[in-house]
Amino acid sequence: MALVLSFIVKTWLLQAFYIPSGSMEDTLVLNDRVIVSKLTPGPIDLKRGDIIVFADPGQWLDETAPVPRGPLATVVSETLTFVGLLPDNAENHLIKRVIGLPGDHVVCCDEGGRITINGTAIKEPYLKPGDAASEQDFDITVPNGRVWVMGDHRSNSADSRAHDGPENNGSQGSVDERLIVGRAVALVWPLDHLTWLSNPTATFANVPAPNPAGADAPTPKGGPTTGATGGGADGEGSGEVGGTDPPAGTG
Repeated sequence: MALVLSFIVKTWLLQAFYIPSGSMEDTLVLNDRVIVSKLTPGPIDLKRGDIIVFADPGQWLDETAPVPRGPLATVVSETLTFVGLLPDNAENHLIKRVIGLPGDHVVCCDEGGRITINGTAIKEPYLKPGDAASEQDFDITVPNGRVWVMGDHRSNSADSRAHDGPENNGSQGSVDERLIVGRAVALVWPLDHLTWLSNPTATFANVPAPNPAGADAPTPKGGPTTGATGGGADGEGSGEVGGTDPPAGTG
């Protein structure tokens, strides 16, 4: 019964991921473990400022060779992963913060060096100290069914900015909502890092709703390139997330 309950929790409610890089510093650092709620998006709406784990949209991560294990270690690891007692090691997931929702007009930057959303500048207290909001200018509108994501360590995060361009207007750098595994809700390891990962509601409190016509930006043809099952969530530059053996790849 315990195994069945563990499987149910992992499949529909909660899942663990580890952080093998610094793209979300100082919010999350190397080797942190987080718990992800699969109720967002779904019964609980996705919000600007949420930290999410999502499957690689395609070529955000470098391909990495699997870490060799002996037969016994492989069986034990796969069993514990199956019931949710260890994080998955699929090495194809990332962790970032949602900055723009469908229809949002996201621009970097205003005269004060701040990102604006639907014309309103935001103050981002979660940024790594010393980092600018972005060293790369962009002016995009998030397409329907997609989100614009960025790492908190902006100078070390290959996020939506790195995968878009002026000609794409957010259509390539944004992430399909169907790839989202869930929202990171708690940092659980190491114990001295234990904390809830709350949404910075004050940052986005004054952002107005997007123009209803705003989400008419081009949307990439075809569906997601990979399924939103478990796995890694954060890596250097990209923000890849991993399981018991940190992946070597970045993105």
